[in-house]
This record gives sequence, structure tokens and C-alpha cells, in this order.
Amino acid sequence: MVLSCPQPFTPGLEKSRSSRCIIKVTDTGQNKLIVALDVETADRALALFEELRTVAGMFKIGSQLFTAAGPDIVREIVAKGGKVFLDLKFHDIPNTVAAAGVEATRLGVSIFNVHASGGVEMMKRTADAVSETAKREGIERPKVIAVTLLTSMDDETLGGIGIDRAARQLVTHFARAAADSALDGVVASPQEIELIRSSVPQQKFLIVTPGIRSATDAANDQRRTMTAAEAVGAGADYLVVGRPITAAVNRVEAARQIVVDMTAALETDTSQRYTRISTD
Repeated sequence: MVLSCPQPFTPGLEKSRSSRCIIKVTDTGQNKLIVALDVETADRALALFEELRTVAGMFKIGSQLFTAAGPDIVREIVAKGGKVFLDLKFHDIPNTVAAAGVEATRLGVSIFNVHASGGVEMMKRTADAVSETAKREGIERPKVIAVTLLTSMDDETLGGIGIDRAARQLVTHFARAAADSALDGVVASPQEIELIRSSVPQQKFLIVTPGIRSATDAANDQRRTMTAAEAVGAGADYLVVGRPITAAVNRVEAARQIVVDMTAALETDTSQRYTRISTD
């Protein structure tokens, strides 16, 4: 039985459960967009941050920039009011990764990641150390997420390193392991979003998705890609976009168009869920 709310649907408002309407629209495309600052200098990164901070919700700092500029670039962006996804993909013995997670927490990042292939003990100890540090020092706890499988890899590249399991099988295995380790979510290609949603029961399990390309963008070294609207429609919580924005002639307009596409997908999804609410 299809039900409708007693009042007209208004995005941004939450209807009470007593009216059997549970739609809540608080996200926008901008909140979900993470721009990858994959550049060689702090000056270049800060210039991109200032240029795009009004159209992007968060900025990714990865291995290239962190190696070139160090933790100070994180501190500077956070001090300016920016949110940072620290994309260093920690992968080491449990004690080392847990200690690195503590330092990422103290830097004030909003999200950081580890490799799920580091194992359940590594992930659990990192999650525990981060929570304990945040509580003890009175600082905000970052979301800790696990990399399932790099978006540059597919079945062929896995076979080349001696792994005979399909990419989709590995992603499912790693996503479940991350959830069982009390991590907040995963990094996964857009093509595995629905698979993860059906495999992990936690409703608030985050999926951060790189590999976003339009139909006209070059794939570069990404193998498992999807458009921004498709990824959001499939259930991604955040999209990481680099070259399609940072290499564009008009970077602000490129970012804005992705936000428009994401917001439209969110509104479509919400509208569909709103009209499909049924009785318990």
C-alpha cells in the first residue's frame, strides 16, 4: 500500500514516524563532494582550496601532497574552516596503524582511511585508539574508513598479482570485515556501491567513492568508474573528484555542475522513497 504524508512534501523537513513519513532531506550535492588536492605544492593546494571551498564540502589530501607539504597543509586547511579527508591508506602492523590514526585524529581531519587488507586486528585497534584519543583529549572523532580495492584494479590486475578472486568478491569481503571491525565505512568504486549496501547491514555505514567520470571525461588510470549522478543514486555518501575538476578550464563551474548532478540525483531518490512508503 502506498501512503502519502498529510502535508505536502518539503525537502529539508522531517516528518514524524506517527504520520508514517520518515523522509529526511539534509544532504546536498555540495555536502557530498570531496575535491582531491592531488597537486605538488602547498601553495597550489591552498589556491585550489580557496577557489573551490564555496562549492565543495571537503578536500582530500593524499600521498603526493602530504609527502610534499607534510601535516602542516592539513592544519592550515582545517584552521581555515575546511574539512579534510586524509587519504594515506595506512597499511602496516596494528600498533603502527593505530598510532598513525591517533595522530590523524589530533590533526583534526574529518575522515581518514586504512587498507582493509591490513586485517581485522589492525582495523579494530585503530578504531579503538581513535575513539579513546578523541574522548580523552576532547576533540572531534574522525570517521575511520577502509579501502576495499583500489579503483585502478580489476579482475585482470588482480590476476596479475596472484589473486584469483573476482574484484566484487574481494570488495564484499573487505566491506564486511570493516563493518565487523567497528569502522565507519569504506572506500569503494561506484560499481560496488549497491553490492556493499546489500552486504553490510549497518544503516550508517559510509561509502566514499572515487572513480567519478562523466561520459566525456578520460578515465585515466581509473578502471571501475561511474557518473556522479549514478553514484549518488546507487547510494554513495561522498564522491571524491580530482582531475575532472582540477584540470578543467573553469574549475568552479566544473565542480558546480557535479554538485547540480548530485543534488538532482538526491532529490530524485528522495522523491521515489517518499512515494513508496508502505504500512508496517
